[in-house]
Amino acid sequence: MTIILPIVLPVAVLGGLGAIFGAALAIAAKVFAVERDEREDSIRGALPGANCGGCGYPGCGGFAAAVVSGAAPVNGCVVGGAEVVAEVAAIMGVEPVGSERQVAFVKCSGGSRSARKYDYVGLDDCFSALNAIGGGPLTCRFGCLGLGSCTRECRFGALRVVNGVSVVDREKCTGCMRCAAVCPKRLIAKVPYSGKVQVGCASRARGAAVRKVCDAGCIGCGVCVKNCPSNAIKLDDNLAVIDFAKCTNCGACVEKCPRTIITGSL
Repeated sequence: MTIILPIVLPVAVLGGLGAIFGAALAIAAKVFAVERDEREDSIRGALPGANCGGCGYPGCGGFAAAVVSGAAPVNGCVVGGAEVVAEVAAIMGVEPVGSERQVAFVKCSGGSRSARKYDYVGLDDCFSALNAIGGGPLTCRFGCLGLGSCTRECRFGALRVVNGVSVVDREKCTGCMRCAAVCPKRLIAKVPYSGKVQVGCASRARGAAVRKVCDAGCIGCGVCVKNCPSNAIKLDDNLAVIDFAKCTNCGACVEKCPRTIITGSL
């Protein structure tokens, strides 16, 4: 008896404390419980489940919670399209709000047409190449490195490297912009899907400097500006920039560009 008592007593005490703490936690869970809005689960079920972050929230669950709380709009899912917008709006009991589809665009036409300081040998990664000797192998500091960091980041197979430059497949692109986040040159921009005409360059250097480093760079000649019937192009710090609100996709600038870096038309 004298041997068993020292063992049983601590066990009984611990068991009693466990029961007390368990009861306290159960009571606290009921007192501080936060009621879950069933609409959150419904919205999550309506979403495509890409968890791409294009909506600005951490995954589809985060976006669903934000919609229910009123922090995010019903049309915030860039992947789902009009059908998902309509379904989410129906769950929330509001009218679906339309939004123009956005896609990614790589602002470079260089690649094999861009001068190189040396042949890069190293990790197949754009950040690694940019941190190599002399700031990377390209002579143009605005040019696409073409090592495909963005293509590997894309979950929809909308990017591929063509002639040393990443190119976006507009039909596959969802506008999530994960590719833009991994581009060390910040060359990937979000543009309206309806904007077929794009300027494939990001260089702000003067024309003479551009000619020395790339055969596919904007030289700020202004030919596109003069030939645009809609006044939809302007020169901004030596670079042609398109106003998509004015552009009619007529293709006049595409035909007149002496550097053949303005692409696309209806």
